[in-house]
Amino acid sequence: MRIATRFLAAASIAALSLFAGSAMAEDKLIIGTEGAYPPFNNLESDGSLVGFDIDIAKALCDEMKVTCEFVTQDWDGIIPALQAKKFDAIIASMSITPERLEKVDFSKKYYNTPPAIAVPKDSPISKVEELKGKVLGAQSSTTHSNYAEKHMPDSELKLYPTADEYKLDLSGGRVDAVIDDIVVLSEWVKSDAGSCCKILTPLPIDPEINGAGAGIAVRKGETALADKFTTAIAAIRANGKYKEINAKYFDFDVYGD
Repeated sequence: MRIATRFLAAASIAALSLFAGSAMAEDKLIIGTEGAYPPFNNLESDGSLVGFDIDIAKALCDEMKVTCEFVTQDWDGIIPALQAKKFDAIIASMSITPERLEKVDFSKKYYNTPPAIAVPKDSPISKVEELKGKVLGAQSSTTHSNYAEKHMPDSELKLYPTADEYKLDLSGGRVDAVIDDIVVLSEWVKSDAGSCCKILTPLPIDPEINGAGAGIAVRKGETALADKFTTAIAAIRANGKYKEINAKYFDFDVYGD
């Protein structure tokens, strides 16, 4: 009987340990982000991460009562890194698209803004139709590069690993125009680094390409975690925290319709 009792006690302790380990794992989330997409996420020279995505992520973690840590990852490899379990979720302005839904699951959107075109201030280009035959820059593996391929097939599309690189080429006259999120481009042209350039025009959202806004990506099948993020997004929208963060970066509601 003592042997059996010890065995049962040991088994109970093991089960409790496993349960505790699982609970601890749920109390901590590793968040993947790019760190090269201001004003949404950017890695500062001191190693800190800043931006709308980062502040929203922290607010969501507080709402969910979990500890979150951040990991930066190059954009091209961010979904494979999630699938390889290098982090638990992606909060990096990733649009919810049919193509990505084949690889990951998403929360509901936490913002939705349209794409736009930027050109040098002295550019002779006055409308989108005049991009025919021109060199158009975009970040690779983004909805914006896909948008250009579909809607501007007569432009020469030049792809870049990060937004910073296409910005340098536009300011240096090596491309004629660039396409990206209107907020990203608007914030850039208002800065000293972007004083060379201007917004040509916003573009209509293509639901097939731009999707239903930016959401939080999780591994395929982890819908419970996606649902927790969705609930937390609704909560910070309701309690004013989202509005507070939004006002820090923008003078309009980026959540969209």
